[in-house]
Amino acid sequence: MSSALPSPFTAAHRSYIKSLYKRYLKNDLDWTIRRDLWRANSLAIRAEFERNRDVHDPRALAAILEKAEADLKERAHPDPYRPPTAPDGTKWERNAPPPLGPIFDHRAYNAAH
Repeated sequence: MSSALPSPFTAAHRSYIKSLYKRYLKNDLDWTIRRDLWRANSLAIRAEFERNRDVHDPRALAAILEKAEADLKERAHPDPYRPPTAPDGTKWERNAPPPLGPIFDHRAYNAAH
């Protein structure tokens, strides 16, 4: 079993499974723009997760999760969608507000120098 995977049947394990499910959905949405087509794919992803829901053997579970991670890595989109205002988006810091520090007094500076 990989050391990166949390032990099964714990809160960390449930959180990991939720994260894996969300990453699968997000990756599929990167490939399919139309929501009506994506919905059918998301139902297939959900069915795959539900099919493995009753696996209680830790070794079998580890094998399933390693296969899922490898599959997700293989299917990763080369240019994933990023919202425009998110970091690395097309509008990230485009119109950043000016700093709120004190205003520099140019006249006093010029008079002193």
